[in-house]
Amino acid sequence: MNALLPSLLLLAAALAAGPVSAQDPKVVTVARGLVNPWALAVMPIWRLLVSERSGRLRIVGREGMLGEPLAGLPPIAASGQCGLLDVVLDPKFAESGLIFWTFAEPAADGNGNSTAVARGRLAGDRLVDVKTIFVQQPKVASQAHCGSRIVFARDGRLLVGMGDRFSRKDDVQSLDNHLGKVVRIDIDGKAPADNPFVGKPPALPEVFSLGHRNIQGAALHPGTGELWAVEHGPQGGDEVNVVEAGRNYGWPLLTFGRNYGIGTRIGEEGPKAGFEQPLKTWVPTSIAPSGMAFLTSDRYAAYPGWKGSLFVGALRGEMLVRLALDGRKVTGEQRLLTTQAMRVRDVRQGPDGLLYVLTDNADGRILRLDP
Repeated sequence: MNALLPSLLLLAAALAAGPVSAQDPKVVTVARGLVNPWALAVMPIWRLLVSERSGRLRIVGREGMLGEPLAGLPPIAASGQCGLLDVVLDPKFAESGLIFWTFAEPAADGNGNSTAVARGRLAGDRLVDVKTIFVQQPKVASQAHCGSRIVFARDGRLLVGMGDRFSRKDDVQSLDNHLGKVVRIDIDGKAPADNPFVGKPPALPEVFSLGHRNIQGAALHPGTGELWAVEHGPQGGDEVNVVEAGRNYGWPLLTFGRNYGIGTRIGEEGPKAGFEQPLKTWVPTSIAPSGMAFLTSDRYAAYPGWKGSLFVGALRGEMLVRLALDGRKVTGEQRLLTTQAMRVRDVRQGPDGLLYVLTDNADGRILRLDP
């Protein structure tokens, strides 16, 4: 037995640190026929609100019936990776009826676009009182790296991930723009007075953190209230980060990714003073992480360790990833839905405690994971 002990310890460490195989829960199709959907929000009375990248916002009924696209959205530059992106409900939706969304706002002269945040009130089959409350600066002639996710912090402010727009990565370390940043704004789009760079020109007052490449998923930790986010690396180097005020997450100076195709290094890997290290990276192969959610319910008691885990969609990886956590430490990874051959764009915990998964395909679907 003593001779076997080192081997057993190595096996235990590998299982804790690497992919863990387990039988998937039953996958139930709730709705289908969506075209490249991007985000999923759970509404009262068991309705689902879904954005489609082409510029359509639709309500899905309890029986999976797709409603007609809601009227009232502003003009959207839908091209490449950009278009209508995230959608979330006001935490006080029952009283306010407000919905917030991100989208690629076209320039007035048609030269470029930028990620913007808008809000509106749901009234039947349309949005009313629509107002664009924040616009990323500057406009860029790009169809890539628009971000983005919206998360309501516990103080009611919005935290919004902004992409670097691909062609402008060298601007990410400058505070005079919103490229590759997380911004923090009030529900009217103004910068709160306690933002970390307020009163420090040329820094823009909305900037909360910098050094991001292309945030694609974000959620509040249910215990600590911290903002957790996942972002795409280039060739490898996808990251999980805890995003904190005033911190620098490195891109493009520090990254575990490589240049596409040629595989040459981009910057340094770190650690390095003044920059934050990711909690987890995917190297050398990217999974292209997307929407994410912490599981807080007891519905998956048959699956040990699931409660408290972070679930992350994967586009390139075409799967759902479960990350086991111990505080801020990622202790294991389990890959689910690997036989579905669907790009997982978003994941949400419903009011029934079950996980709902949104797939980004021409025949996009909403899936429910039944224990």
